[in-house]
This record gives sequence, structure tokens and C-alpha cells, in this order.
Amino acid sequence: MARGPRRSSVSGPRPDGAATRASLLEAAGAVFAECGFDGATAKAIALRAGANAAAVNYHFGGIAPLYEEVLAEAHRRLVSYQSLARAASADTDPKDRLRRLIGLLVRVVRSQGDASWPAKVIVRELISPTPHFEKLRREELEPKKALLFGVVAGIMGVSIDHPLVAQSVFSILAPCFMLLIAEKRLSEVMPPLARANVSNEVLASRLANFALGGIAQLASGEGGG
Repeated sequence: MARGPRRSSVSGPRPDGAATRASLLEAAGAVFAECGFDGATAKAIALRAGANAAAVNYHFGGIAPLYEEVLAEAHRRLVSYQSLARAASADTDPKDRLRRLIGLLVRVVRSQGDASWPAKVIVRELISPTPHFEKLRREELEPKKALLFGVVAGIMGVSIDHPLVAQSVFSILAPCFMLLIAEKRLSEVMPPLARANVSNEVLASRLANFALGGIAQLASGEGGG
């Protein structure tokens, strides 16, 4: 009697695999935001995602690789490389590019609500660093850093690796980090910075003016005291 075709012993990818992986990533973001890396468990993440307890290992190889993926995804959602690149290439004048970049960053950090796990995950990593930073640095931070460094170097008329470029970028990003980490408390201590008292556009313009003034001073004095 003729037999039908034999079934392969090798299983192909399940059609719902991508959906399960996405659900795990979303659930992990929320759990890491609430509990931090040390307080999170694969079981809690799988339970929130409605997945099997072994799903974290199957899809990500463990909770540490999953955390690395969540960190990179969190930064990507906060500000993507594409959005930064559009702002950085919008005008030929690097000063206008910097204004656009600062405007973008201010909008991003002031748009994060209390339910936003990407912001909370990044803030936790900034305040309590883990050993799982490399993927975020390599895939998200380095390309974005290169864009911002390039714009600032263009304004200063120096090479991208000049020490003053890094110092200028630090001064530009510091207010944005403060808004991301502690906007509510900052607004209580300094009411003029509250969203009700200053718009994104006005705040970004003032930060840009301050940054450009500082950059001009550093460039003219080559960082001298």
C-alpha cells in the first residue's frame, strides 16, 4: 500500500513565534521597569506575556539577553536613529541642525508618561548600571552619538574626536537627562520648568541658545580657563 509523504522530523518556525517573541519583549519591558534587572524573573515575564514558562529561554536564550534586547528597544522607542538623522540632515547650517536635534530631544523626554516603560527602563539603567550595557551601546548609542558629535564638530570647526566636542555634547545632553530622570521633581523645585509654564518649543530654543553660546566660547578659547 502506498504511503503518503513522510513528515519531516525537523519542525519549521511556528507561525505564532514572532507574536510570542513580541509579547515577551513588551512584557519584559514592563517587568524590568517595575522591578529592575535584579528583581525580574523569567517566570513573571512569561506570565505577563501569557506564554509558557520556558518561553524566555526559547526565544531569547535567557533573561540577561532579553534584558539587553529590552534596553536597545527602549532607547530605540525613545528616539530612533532615523528621527535623529532626519533632524541632523535637515539643513546645511550645523547650528540649525543642532537646534532641530535639541528640539527633538526635548519633545521626546517631555512626552514620556508614567506608563512608559522605555523611559523607566533607561532611567533604571542610568541610575543603577548593570553589566548588560554592551548591546545598547553598540547598536543604539554609538550611531546616535556619531550624529550629534558630527553636528557639534561642524559648528566648532574641529575634528569629531576633539575633546571639546565630547564636553559640548555632555553639556547639551545633561538637561535632557535631568528631564528624563526627574522632570516631576524638577518642576516642583523649579516651577518655571513645568510643562504648564514653558512649552517644548520655548524650552528647546533657550537650551539651544545656551548650548550655542557655550560652544562658541569653547571654540574661541580652545577650552582655556
